Amino acid sequence: MTVIKTTLGVLLAATLAGAFAVAGSASPRSGELHVLKDCSDYNFGAGEHCTIQSSSLNAIAPGMKVVYASAAGATGLDSDLVLDGPGNNDAFGHVTLHFSSLSGDVRFTGGTGRFRGFTADVHVTHVAGTLWRWDGNYSFNPPGQDR
Repeated sequence: MTVIKTTLGVLLAATLAGAFAVAGSASPRSGELHVLKDCSDYNFGAGEHCTIQSSSLNAIAPGMKVVYASAAGATGLDSDLVLDGPGNNDAFGHVTLHFSSLSGDVRFTGGTGRFRGFTADVHVTHVAGTLWRWDGNYSFNPPGQDR
Protein backbone atom coordinates (compact mmCIF):
# COMPACT_ATOMS: atom_id res chain seq x y z
CA MET A 1 0.00 0.00 0.00
CA THR A 2 2.90 2.38 0.79
CA VAL A 3 4.43 1.72 -2.65
CA ILE A 4 1.10 2.58 -4.32
CA LYS A 5 0.78 5.82 -2.32
CA THR A 6 4.36 6.77 -3.14
CA THR A 7 3.82 6.03 -6.84
CA LEU A 8 0.60 8.05 -6.89
CA GLY A 9 2.34 10.91 -5.09
CA VAL A 10 5.16 10.96 -7.66
CA LEU A 11 2.65 10.84 -10.55
CA LEU A 12 0.62 13.69 -9.02
CA ALA A 13 3.76 15.80 -8.53
CA ALA A 14 4.84 15.17 -12.14
CA THR A 15 1.37 16.04 -13.45
CA LEU A 16 1.28 19.29 -11.47
CA ALA A 17 4.79 20.22 -12.61
CA GLY A 18 3.73 19.67 -16.24
CA ALA A 19 0.59 21.76 -15.77
CA PHE A 20 2.60 24.64 -14.32
CA ALA A 21 5.12 24.41 -17.18
CA VAL A 22 2.30 24.71 -19.75
CA ALA A 23 0.74 27.63 -17.86
CA GLY A 24 4.11 29.35 -17.75
CA SER A 25 4.46 29.09 -21.53
CA ALA A 26 1.29 31.13 -22.11
CA SER A 27 3.20 34.42 -22.14
CA PRO A 28 2.69 36.68 -25.14
CA ARG A 29 4.67 35.91 -28.30
CA SER A 30 6.69 38.96 -29.25
CA GLY A 31 9.65 40.14 -31.24
CA GLU A 32 11.04 42.66 -33.67
CA LEU A 33 8.95 43.69 -36.65
CA HIS A 34 10.45 44.83 -39.96
CA VAL A 35 8.18 45.60 -42.92
CA LEU A 36 8.83 47.07 -46.37
CA LYS A 37 5.84 48.58 -48.20
CA ASP A 38 5.33 50.17 -51.60
CA CYS A 39 3.08 53.22 -51.79
CA SER A 40 3.00 53.68 -55.57
CA ASP A 41 -0.84 53.32 -55.48
CA TYR A 42 -1.23 55.82 -52.62
CA ASN A 43 -2.11 59.40 -53.61
CA PHE A 44 -2.81 60.77 -50.08
CA GLY A 45 -6.59 60.18 -50.24
CA ALA A 46 -8.94 58.48 -47.81
CA GLY A 47 -9.43 54.79 -48.62
CA GLU A 48 -6.21 54.53 -50.61
CA HIS A 49 -3.53 51.96 -49.86
CA CYS A 50 0.09 50.87 -49.85
CA THR A 51 1.12 47.25 -50.53
CA ILE A 52 3.31 45.08 -48.30
CA GLN A 53 6.47 43.91 -50.10
CA SER A 54 8.13 41.95 -47.28
CA SER A 55 7.82 41.35 -43.54
CA SER A 56 9.70 39.62 -40.75
CA LEU A 57 6.35 38.35 -39.39
CA ASN A 58 4.56 35.47 -41.17
CA ALA A 59 1.14 36.98 -40.43
CA ILE A 60 2.00 40.04 -42.55
CA ALA A 61 2.36 38.62 -46.04
CA PRO A 62 3.54 40.24 -49.27
CA GLY A 63 0.59 41.63 -51.20
CA MET A 64 -1.43 42.64 -48.12
CA LYS A 65 -2.81 46.19 -48.28
CA VAL A 66 -2.41 49.00 -45.74
CA VAL A 67 -5.61 51.06 -46.17
CA TYR A 68 -5.73 54.61 -44.76
CA ALA A 69 -9.07 55.91 -43.42
CA SER A 70 -8.26 59.64 -43.72
CA ALA A 71 -6.68 61.83 -46.36
CA ALA A 72 -3.29 63.36 -45.69
CA GLY A 73 -3.09 67.03 -44.74
CA ALA A 74 -0.63 69.69 -45.86
CA THR A 75 2.04 68.70 -43.31
CA GLY A 76 1.47 64.99 -42.83
CA LEU A 77 -0.82 62.05 -42.30
CA ASP A 78 -2.75 61.41 -39.07
CA SER A 79 -5.08 58.50 -39.81
CA ASP A 80 -6.54 55.23 -38.64
CA LEU A 81 -5.49 52.34 -40.85
CA VAL A 82 -6.29 48.72 -41.55
CA LEU A 83 -3.72 46.12 -42.48
CA ASP A 84 -6.05 44.17 -44.77
CA GLY A 85 -5.27 40.47 -44.80
CA PRO A 86 -7.00 37.67 -46.68
CA GLY A 87 -10.45 36.76 -45.40
CA ASN A 88 -11.21 38.02 -41.92
CA ASN A 89 -7.56 38.68 -40.95
CA ASP A 90 -7.19 42.42 -40.39
CA ALA A 91 -5.03 44.47 -38.00
CA PHE A 92 -6.21 47.88 -36.79
CA GLY A 93 -3.89 50.79 -36.12
CA HIS A 94 -3.15 54.49 -36.30
CA VAL A 95 -0.38 56.32 -38.14
CA THR A 96 1.15 59.75 -37.59
CA LEU A 97 3.54 60.73 -40.39
CA HIS A 98 5.38 64.05 -40.73
CA PHE A 99 6.18 65.14 -44.29
CA SER A 100 8.98 67.44 -43.12
CA SER A 101 11.02 64.52 -41.73
CA LEU A 102 9.52 61.74 -43.88
CA SER A 103 9.10 59.73 -40.69
CA GLY A 104 6.48 58.88 -38.13
CA ASP A 105 4.94 56.15 -36.01
CA VAL A 106 2.30 53.43 -36.32
CA ARG A 107 0.58 51.75 -33.38
CA PHE A 108 -1.47 48.59 -33.90
CA THR A 109 -4.01 47.72 -31.21
CA GLY A 110 -5.71 44.51 -32.20
CA GLY A 111 -7.52 42.94 -35.06
CA THR A 112 -9.51 39.99 -36.34
CA GLY A 113 -8.61 36.40 -37.23
CA ARG A 114 -4.86 35.85 -37.10
CA PHE A 115 -4.43 39.41 -35.76
CA ARG A 116 -6.59 38.86 -32.66
CA GLY A 117 -4.50 40.04 -29.72
CA PHE A 118 -1.93 41.73 -32.01
CA THR A 119 -0.17 44.90 -30.86
CA ALA A 120 2.79 46.68 -32.40
CA ASP A 121 4.66 49.95 -32.14
CA VAL A 122 6.74 50.74 -35.21
CA HIS A 123 8.70 53.70 -36.51
CA VAL A 124 8.05 54.67 -40.15
CA THR A 125 10.89 55.83 -42.40
CA HIS A 126 11.16 56.65 -46.07
CA VAL A 127 13.54 54.38 -48.01
CA ALA A 128 13.48 55.75 -51.57
CA GLY A 129 10.89 56.57 -54.20
CA THR A 130 7.61 54.97 -53.10
CA LEU A 131 9.21 52.53 -50.59
CA TRP A 132 8.72 52.90 -46.82
CA ARG A 133 9.87 50.84 -43.81
CA TRP A 134 8.27 49.94 -40.51
CA ASP A 135 10.70 48.94 -37.75
CA GLY A 136 9.67 48.20 -34.18
CA ASN A 137 8.24 45.56 -31.89
CA TYR A 138 5.11 43.41 -31.88
CA SER A 139 3.33 40.96 -29.60
CA PHE A 140 0.40 38.56 -29.66
CA ASN A 141 -1.63 37.85 -26.55
CA PRO A 142 -2.67 35.05 -26.47
CA PRO A 143 0.39 33.70 -28.29
CA GLY A 144 0.33 31.79 -31.54
CA GLN A 145 -2.24 33.86 -33.41
CA ASP A 146 0.25 34.59 -36.18
CA ARG A 147 0.26 31.01 -37.47
